[in-house]
Amino acid sequence: MPDQTTPHPGASQPPPPQNPFDFPQPAQPSRLRVVVADDNPVVRAGLTALLSGREDITVVAEAVDGREAYEAAQQHRPDVVLLDVRMPGVDGISALPYLVRIAPVVMLTYSRESEIVQEALRRGAGGYLVHGEFTAGQLVDAVRDIKQGRAHFTPTAAGALLAQLRQGQGQGRGGPALPDGLGQASANAYGNSTSVWPHNSTQLIAQPADMSLAHVPNPPTSPENLSQVQPDVGQSSSEWRSGRPAAPDRSRFQLSTREAEIMDLIASGMNNQQIAATCFISEKTVKNHINRIFAKLHSTSRSEAAAKWLGTAPGSHRGLG
Repeated sequence: MPDQTTPHPGASQPPPPQNPFDFPQPAQPSRLRVVVADDNPVVRAGLTALLSGREDITVVAEAVDGREAYEAAQQHRPDVVLLDVRMPGVDGISALPYLVRIAPVVMLTYSRESEIVQEALRRGAGGYLVHGEFTAGQLVDAVRDIKQGRAHFTPTAAGALLAQLRQGQGQGRGGPALPDGLGQASANAYGNSTSVWPHNSTQLIAQPADMSLAHVPNPPTSPENLSQVQPDVGQSSSEWRSGRPAAPDRSRFQLSTREAEIMDLIASGMNNQQIAATCFISEKTVKNHINRIFAKLHSTSRSEAAAKWLGTAPGSHRGLG
């Protein structure tokens, strides 16, 4: 009689006992996919390097204007788009309503005018960060949070939002007018093809009744004018509203166009290295400009010069002080 404990040669073997220490590996979280749109190559490279250095974030595409940003978003379907305001061809304000249909958008820009901030939020931006007002860690947090529906605003943008809320509905749905050249893409930026952009150029110039946009004149044709729009030396970068005081008469400072540009960047909180990268000049040249600016503004520090430039210093509206 055969031994009952001996398995038949053709019988299958029982599986080995499960290892009690063999735990299943947790699934790796998917990386956040980001498109970076900025016409400044130094800014694009810096943002890409910063974000790509994080384990949970990858930059899938870069763009130099709103149209390229839209094409990249259509192709890559990112989780977040970082979008500049002033870019040649199709600016960020014009592209914004179309990008937000694909992914959340965070405005990442030097443009700090309250009119632009409010219009960007009205067109669907999920956050607004002004260069010089956030750290690298705060930018990374904003990219992560915007995917979860949590908005981020730097102090300038938060102030503009608060001013808008305080105004209530008194100004109607249209809101304040934008500076020239923003919010209306140049028709020749689209060429003759309508296959890439969802609407033709006439439709993109944001005239439909449901958007209630005020008419904005055609933008300057020069890319330099679009990417680095600066106020006249004798005027403020925006006409202050919501009960804030009018900007001082800057013409008395007698700054050159370049000096006024650099003074605006100083007032925004940028350091010499950031100013040099933005203006495509050396840090030594920046320092030379600042020395001349301080002499003309009778100031000995950046904060004192910024206070006089912005009209917040005592006696700013009466004289040099």
